Amino acid sequence: MALENTSQANSAASRPIRICWIIPTLDQGGAEKQLVTLAQSIDRERFDPYVITLTRSGHYLAELQASRIPVIEINKRGKFDPFALRRLRSSLQVINPDIVHTWIFAANAYGRYAALKNKVPIIFGGERCVDPWKSAYQLIIDRYLARHTTGILTNSSAIRDFYVRKGLPASSFTIVHNGIATARTSSIRRSEALSRLNLPENTKIVASVGRLWPQKGYKDLIWAAGMLNVVRPEYQYVIFGEGDLLHRLEQYRDDTGAVDAIKFAGHRNDMADLLPHVDLFWNGSLYEGQSNSIMEAMQAGVPVLASDIPGNRDLVVHDNCGFLYPIGAADQLLKLSTRLIEEPDLRERLTSNARAKIANDFSVEQMVRKHQEIYESAIRSVARN
Repeated sequence: MALENTSQANSAASRPIRICWIIPTLDQGGAEKQLVTLAQSIDRERFDPYVITLTRSGHYLAELQASRIPVIEINKRGKFDPFALRRLRSSLQVINPDIVHTWIFAANAYGRYAALKNKVPIIFGGERCVDPWKSAYQLIIDRYLARHTTGILTNSSAIRDFYVRKGLPASSFTIVHNGIATARTSSIRRSEALSRLNLPENTKIVASVGRLWPQKGYKDLIWAAGMLNVVRPEYQYVIFGEGDLLHRLEQYRDDTGAVDAIKFAGHRNDMADLLPHVDLFWNGSLYEGQSNSIMEAMQAGVPVLASDIPGNRDLVVHDNCGFLYPIGAADQLLKLSTRLIEEPDLRERLTSNARAKIANDFSVEQMVRKHQEIYESAIRSVARN
């Protein structure tokens, strides 16, 4: 196998490095968005990119196709699908990649195992979130595959530290922060943004963006929004996103008597135009990897108030480029929100620092450059050995 790997690595040095990313779906999510951004931005003179979706494609398929990046769908069914594993191995045999880089648990498990069986010389796993839901059996799989993986790429020290506590070696992890494209100016006026959201004129907007899942802590945010609206009736809370909890959260809102204060706006394709008109951005996650929505709010100049969890601390430095508050502490969230409402100089300082932090540390350019450096270093290392 060592001779095969060296031969393949030497071949890769004389042509673009063929890389295959494997991910469960191309649905609209943070990991999916980062993979597509990386695939579209990678140097095509140095890399020949392919994408495999383990379960199905999704929203981002059209973007990859427009960039002429081949996408193969495996159509895995259920938790264990040996026929999908066979199709995955066949697809990898046709692509014959120099590097396989998998993203998220199902793809990490199926993809790394298939790559090992196909003797792909370089295999990277990708952990994108703190996953307390994982069972002991799933963590056994993670630990086993980590021993046979070139490395694990993650976007946050919080994720690395979580998996180290679960028995994975710290030396396996390399942190590559998410990248966000340079913001463009909103193409609409504030009055148009309010109209699109069916909000009254002169409304102030508090917003959250994300899937409607339990980990996002929306119940605490809904309660806080109802209280804010009592003392500041011009402030309305808008939740952008979809998910299985929609009806339960709507019922909770109604039960708290905050029907007129809280709006569920669903998924929007015009968030780039709407976000700059938001007045406060709330994140209440119980656990997180590295939130794309927080990054986008910081870049758009929206003051961010986020739960004090490891993933959020990578982005928000308390009282420097936003505020952190204890998980579930709606009273603290309200207190800090009131400070931002009443102190425009404070708001300006935090948003100015936040924009600078995103521009310096979380650009697409740095994200792509670091991935390319890691991939090319791995190729050189295999060639030397």
